Amino acid sequence: MSFQEVSVFAQTYGLVYLFVLFLIVVAYALWPKNKEKFDHAAKIPLDEKE
Repeated sequence: MSFQEVSVFAQTYGLVYLFVLFLIVVAYALWPKNKEKFDHAAKIPLDEKE
């Protein structure tokens, strides 16, 4: 394999890999089960317990 072939392979499948990873992260962030966890995390800076 030449450098050119490896470069094309990495660019093509690297893009696919990062796109799939992006979709997984977005699905995790928008999953209804995680809403309570993210709402709690968003309110942490506003707590004045300390």
